[in-house]
Amino acid sequence: MLNLRGPATAAIALCLVLAAGPTARAESTTMHETIPIPCAGTTLPVPVDWHLPTGAPKGLIWLQHGFARSNINIAGLGTAFADAGYLVFTPSLPFLDFAGCTLQNLTGNTEFLGALATLFATTHDPGNALAQSLSAAAAHAGRPELRLPGQYTFVGHSAGGEAVEYVAHRLHRDHPGNWTGLRGLVLLDPVKSFVGDNTDRALADLDDTSLPILTVSGPPSLCNAFGSGTSALQSTLHRSYLGIRISTGVHTDAEGTSVDTLGSMLCGTPESVNITTLRTLALGWIGDYFTGSRSADYYPPDAPLADAQAARAAVARVAAAPDAQILSGAS
Repeated sequence: MLNLRGPATAAIALCLVLAAGPTARAESTTMHETIPIPCAGTTLPVPVDWHLPTGAPKGLIWLQHGFARSNINIAGLGTAFADAGYLVFTPSLPFLDFAGCTLQNLTGNTEFLGALATLFATTHDPGNALAQSLSAAAAHAGRPELRLPGQYTFVGHSAGGEAVEYVAHRLHRDHPGNWTGLRGLVLLDPVKSFVGDNTDRALADLDDTSLPILTVSGPPSLCNAFGSGTSALQSTLHRSYLGIRISTGVHTDAEGTSVDTLGSMLCGTPESVNITTLRTLALGWIGDYFTGSRSADYYPPDAPLADAQAARAAVARVAAAPDAQILSGAS
């Protein structure tokens, strides 16, 4: 993990944007639908936003909001992903439910998240709820040709980070034949629940796989449970590179301009430079996940790059500040 302070944050944002070069911005479309998810002997109708790219999707992104938030708070990030060519699924999952039909493990939500894993594992089955929800959204948008891509990436903010970790674990454990569709995880200031062991179980299992897992984290604070999710990554995953920590960041950087007054009051107001950094890195990693490549701009010099020259170029573009510190996972 890179630890960026002060002017380093501005440097990384500017360097990443310049490295990416000029890109045409295509306007995506957002459609509001629902999706039925089995839970506690019944079926829960979950509101969902589908962010539809203008052309054929490069891949599917499940983008999950955090605790006490909704898909409204990550709408800007979902739109940015769709503008870059990805089909984006953003369910608004409950955070308080005594039957366990919740985003975070407050009363036992493992079976609810297991049902989400089944949705992704059975996308080609007739009657799959994920495919049907997309079909309805695409029809209403006048895009009946849209279909679920066979490859997908999970992106989770805050408690949504723990949720996508655990769903990835359940995919690996319960649906090994469909596991290869998942290309990687991007965690945005993840939070480990103080109830249960979903994070620990998920990361221990995923550590034995080659699944890429990277994070953009903020400094420890009350809103990210004092960095609990990031600490769990560092203590469990045996990876040379886990992502970056933006020391001037706030927990709501992932929400960006979609943050509401309550989020700003409790967790801070995102700065535009940090929003840019987070989105640029997330899109860079996701692009690599789907193509199977490793773009030197998004990785530090001790990560496995092609050669020493590429490593030096990467650190010059991404971490030019002298106080950038590279942190690794478990040894």
